Amino acid sequence: MMSLPISHAIRIVAFATLLTSAVAARPLDVSGAGHDAGTTTVKVAGTGFDDLKNILVHWQKPTPSGLIQQSTEIVELYGDLRGRVLYHVTSVFDYVNGTLVNTGDKDYSGTVAGSAPVLIHDDQFHFKVNLVTGEEAGRVLLVNHIAGPKVRCTLDVVGTGFNADGNPTFAYTGECTFRGE
Repeated sequence: MMSLPISHAIRIVAFATLLTSAVAARPLDVSGAGHDAGTTTVKVAGTGFDDLKNILVHWQKPTPSGLIQQSTEIVELYGDLRGRVLYHVTSVFDYVNGTLVNTGDKDYSGTVAGSAPVLIHDDQFHFKVNLVTGEEAGRVLLVNHIAGPKVRCTLDVVGTGFNADGNPTFAYTGECTFRGE
């Protein structure tokens, strides 16, 4: 077995690292061209905010411990998912226990990891908010393909505070799987 001088080995490792970084930085080609019938899964991450400043409240109903509200909201996403979510949400406020739970339906319109525009539906999301501490977390399951490349995304979302307009901000991480034709 041939042994390389240490300076050559360092150059090879540096070149390999540079090459790996360049490949990873390239946008993912998920247009369908050049893909077989398999799947491609990518890790995704980003940020966003819930535009509560422009919420449309449809109805509210008092409960013994708080209220239930149904509304329409818009969520802005940045990062690997770049687009908007139209969010039809049922919010259950429990002031006795200091909790808020959001469920309902949402449709995402935008791109995923540089893809062509997609439209994906989620009717399984679940968010919990601690009304005392402000801590919030939830899971988004964008799994019902409507239009564009066939992709399914599972995202974990964690609240990060509020923006200058007083809207809740968050970070998301997860993975999206593109299916070939």
